[in-house]
Amino acid sequence: MTDLNDISLFVQVVRAGSFAAAGRRLGIPPNTLSRRIQALETQIGVRLLQRSTRQLTLTPAGTTLFQGSAEQIDAVEAVARETADGGEHAVGKVRVAAAADFFRWFDVTWVGDFLAAHPRVRLEFVLGDDKVDLIEQGIDVAIRSGVDPDSNLVARQVGTTRATLVASPAYVASHGRPESLQALAQHECIAAPTPSGLTEWRIIGPAGATTVAVTGRFHANALRVQLDAALAGLGIALLPTLVTAEHLRAGQLLEVLPDHGTPGVGVYLVYASRRQSPKAVTAFIDFVMTRMIEARLLDPPHNA
Repeated sequence: MTDLNDISLFVQVVRAGSFAAAGRRLGIPPNTLSRRIQALETQIGVRLLQRSTRQLTLTPAGTTLFQGSAEQIDAVEAVARETADGGEHAVGKVRVAAAADFFRWFDVTWVGDFLAAHPRVRLEFVLGDDKVDLIEQGIDVAIRSGVDPDSNLVARQVGTTRATLVASPAYVASHGRPESLQALAQHECIAAPTPSGLTEWRIIGPAGATTVAVTGRFHANALRVQLDAALAGLGIALLPTLVTAEHLRAGQLLEVLPDHGTPGVGVYLVYASRRQSPKAVTAFIDFVMTRMIEARLLDPPHNA
């Protein structure tokens, strides 16, 4: 009789793309996974994977087995998780991938509220600006901007964020407000450094899109530092509303040329199929969406 556990391992290896990646996610040595898949191939009498030093490729028989069994394996695992969760309560660890400055705008005390409401859940944040592979690194949900092209993942849009021109009240009092995009050339502008030393901002306003050259004496390649510099009165910065919303409401920053900015970019919660999501992951996703909407950190989605 075919071992269903081996079929489940086969599905996980295919999704991960390699024995090493699947092993990291499952906590199983890659050579053990390889032996189990070989045993499965022996049991059913066909080769399922073509192995090379760089990648695994499905054979026609492997494609048939994967397409015919993946959903059923997911369903069985979902039932097992439901049973382990007690049917009602969120239980277990949720690994979350987000930008390095995520907690600059997402209040960490909100996390405390979530943990208090779900005492059997643990949260593990993986922060960084590099895009991570959810399957390979065992990530349950990622918070990303832009459209995710991976058709194997669900991308649930929370809202949109765009960049606007902001400065501190002290800077505006000292230097005045620019009356046009072209007037930015006479102002101190905070931006990321470029190899050429020249910075251009592409901004959309009532008259359409315009590219303007700006200069300034302070540059930094991190948004959080640009934000701090703007708050300190060092100049005008072009920053996402996601990171400036709280400071604009508090009066610590002002929008200059408020009818101008960059096009809105979608912010998404990205995760595996809903069929695979345990209650802890679902609860966290719903919680993050609710808090971000209530805090008005984002504009409504374009299609709202």
